[in-house]
Amino acid sequence: MRLSSILFIALAIFITGSILMPVSLFAAQETQVLKLPEPQTEGGKPLMQCLKARQSGREFSPDKLQLQTLSNLLWAAYGINRPDSGKRTAPSASNWQNIELYVATAEGLFLYEAKEHALVQVLKEDIRAVSGTQDFVKTAPVNLIYVGDYARISRGTDEDKRFYSGTHAAFISQNVYLFCASEGLATVVRASINREELAKAMKLRPEQHIILAQTVGYPKK
Repeated sequence: MRLSSILFIALAIFITGSILMPVSLFAAQETQVLKLPEPQTEGGKPLMQCLKARQSGREFSPDKLQLQTLSNLLWAAYGINRPDSGKRTAPSASNWQNIELYVATAEGLFLYEAKEHALVQVLKEDIRAVSGTQDFVKTAPVNLIYVGDYARISRGTDEDKRFYSGTHAAFISQNVYLFCASEGLATVVRASINREELAKAMKLRPEQHIILAQTVGYPKK
């Protein structure tokens, strides 16, 4: 086994605090990819109970999410629910699917790839502290960052693209809220972001624009 694979297995164990099975790992051109477990798409609380329980929370335990929970969360947020067409759990105008879902953790920054249901490591640095202006973002286990890629929207002005991107990100955010209500997790969507600083830290392209961020974790005890 290559040393890079051994190190990534150790990283995966550290992320979740437990041995991960099933996890398939591979290296491609120095890019590490963590294949997530199959999402559990059965069970959970009834929709009306989730709507009743939906709320924003700003106090988080530093405990890391289990890998299965993270897998379920990302699929609920923006996963593919119709494999034949590649369409997702959140609607998208003209099926542009221009939102890119980044996951900031203590172990680095990852990009969620829905087709493979996998996390691609973008950065090894912990950038949680620059993902928002509130103190809790520094220690919460997961900060989701919604990035709109204007290059994927084939028509309209920048104002139109900003509108579509904001709408698409809002759909995904609500999916996260409902999942967290079902699973007893705390979450809050955030717009208080130094976008210029965060975009620089994430090494985004000019066509990529930070729309919103959302913190997820266990409620603080």
